[in-house]
Amino acid sequence: MDHLALEFAPGLNLLTGETGAGKSLLIDALALLGGEKASSDVVRRGAEKATISAVFTLEGNNAGSVLESLGLAAADAGLILRREIALNGKGRVFINDQPATVAALRQLAPELMAIHAQRETLAAMDAGTRLDLLDQFIHAELSGIAAAFAEWQALRARVAELQRDDQDRLRLADLWSFQKNEIQAARLQPGEDECLESERALLANAEKLYAAAMGAYELMYESAGSASANLRSASRMVEDLARYKSAFQDMAAALESARIAVDEAAATLRDFASTANASPERLAEIEERLAAIDRLKRKYGPTVEAVAAYGEEAARKLHELEFRDDVLRQLEKELSAAAAHYLDL
Repeated sequence: MDHLALEFAPGLNLLTGETGAGKSLLIDALALLGGEKASSDVVRRGAEKATISAVFTLEGNNAGSVLESLGLAAADAGLILRREIALNGKGRVFINDQPATVAALRQLAPELMAIHAQRETLAAMDAGTRLDLLDQFIHAELSGIAAAFAEWQALRARVAELQRDDQDRLRLADLWSFQKNEIQAARLQPGEDECLESERALLANAEKLYAAAMGAYELMYESAGSASANLRSASRMVEDLARYKSAFQDMAAALESARIAVDEAAATLRDFASTANASPERLAEIEERLAAIDRLKRKYGPTVEAVAAYGEEAARKLHELEFRDDVLRQLEKELSAAAAHYLDL
C-alpha cells in the first residue's frame, strides 16, 4: 500500500473481503499502533520507512488516566498515535506528538481497541470482561458502589464473628485479653524504639565520642594554638590595618564573626563531651527494653505504632464479645442499612 486513510465508526467494525484484498495489512497496521513487534518487512518496497498514525477519541475509555500515568499530556482534539518503522528495523513512536515508547503503546492499546480475528477466543466470553463492557456502556460510576459493598462485607464479617458458638467466643476472649494486656503492659510510646536505638549507639561508643569531642574542643578553643586564639590574634592585627585602610573593616568583621562561631561550636562540643559518659547500667537497660519491643513487633506488627494499633483492635474485639448482645443488635441494624444502601446504588 502506498497510502491509505480509513475512518472507523464507534463500537464494532467488521473488515470483510476476499483473500488478498488487504484485510491483514489493515489489521497489522492497527496492531503496530497497539505495540506489536515490528520489522523492516512492513516497509513497502522502494520506500524508506512505513508510517502508521491514528486519531482516537477519549470518550468511554480510561486512556486519559493511562496518559497521565505515563507522564504524557492529553490533547483537546483526542489522542494521536504515530509509529514509524525504518528499513534498518529501527523505529520511533509519538503520542500526541511527544516522543514515547512501544511499551507505552501497549499500555494504551486495551483502552482503545480490541482486534478479534477469525477462530480466536473472544475476550467477551470472559464473565469479568462482559461486566466491564456493560459498566462502560452505561457509564456506571463504580467507586461509590465498591465502597458501599466493602462496608456491607465488613459488617457481615463482624456479625459472623460475634455469632460464633460459645466455645469459640471464650477461646477468642482469652486470646484477645492476653494480647491486649501484654501490649498495654509494655506502655509503648510512638517512636520509642528509634530513640532507644539512637541512645544505645551513643552509649556503646561513649569513649570514642568523648575523645573526639574533647579533641576537637582542645583544637578549637582550649590549647595554646587553638583556632579561637589564632582568630583572635588575626582579628586584632586586621583591626590595626583597618585604622589605616578602610577596605580591611569588612575583613575584621568577618574574622570576628568566625571567632564567635568557633567559640560557640567549641562550647557545644564541650557540653556534648560532658554527657558522653559510658553507663553499662543504662546500656543494659536499653538493650532489655529494645529486646522486649522486638518481641512484640515480631508478634504484632513491624513498628511500635502497628503493635499499639493491634492492641487497640484486640481491646475493641474483646469489648464487643463482653457486650455481645448489645453490640450484635446494633451491628445488625447497621448491616441492614448498609445492605439497603448498596442495593440502592
